[in-house]
Amino acid sequence: MAAPDPPPFGSPELRLPDELRGPLREHLAFLRQHYLDAGWGKPVGLGPRPALVVVDLALGWTTSRGPMGSNLDAVVEATVQVLAAARAAGIPVFFTTSAHDPANPPNASAPKVPGAPDAAASPADLEELDPRLERRRDEKVIHKPYASSFKGTNFHEMLASLQVDTLIVTGCSTSHCIYATCRDAKDSFRVIVPREAVGERCELMHEVNLLDIEIDLADVLPVEDVVAALRATA
Repeated sequence: MAAPDPPPFGSPELRLPDELRGPLREHLAFLRQHYLDAGWGKPVGLGPRPALVVVDLALGWTTSRGPMGSNLDAVVEATVQVLAAARAAGIPVFFTTSAHDPANPPNASAPKVPGAPDAAASPADLEELDPRLERRRDEKVIHKPYASSFKGTNFHEMLASLQVDTLIVTGCSTSHCIYATCRDAKDSFRVIVPREAVGERCELMHEVNLLDIEIDLADVLPVEDVVAALRATA
């Protein structure tokens, strides 16, 4: 039997060995069913007042110019589909990117984060949203200082003022900013993650954390299902 295909995003050097991909996916499917049988991971559904957040699809992540950039073309393309449906439905749309400030005092975790290797690309350049998203002037950009879209920002207050009950989360990276955003959102909102519209550099980290999100934090659904639900909302 041929090995299953790798995901259409990420860094080639951080993909699983072909001989491990099939067994890993089988084990993750077993774990998912085990938790479902135990009563975990039940669907929350899309509420009547959703909003969309596109997390960190900026040039530092969607190109090789940043130290953590990789090929996220498939994630960007899937997010564009969700964006089109969200705009047609007239729901609030938000974007996030990093809030780099060289004047900020260093924190204890600073050694964990690599510096930018490309001297021609400033941090401000890398924080620019990917132009394929075609962000509109009335779509808020949140400059976040931490992984979560909520920590150190007024994102929660903006969603509350709009009476949002459901947050659709797309972008990168699955194991870091997507996970942190879903974790902070789940106590106040239903959370929906379009499966093909999230990703990251490392295949293993993506697969494991996406399962964790599905079991504990959000409904992980195909993009086509989320698009159909948004059309119904409109």
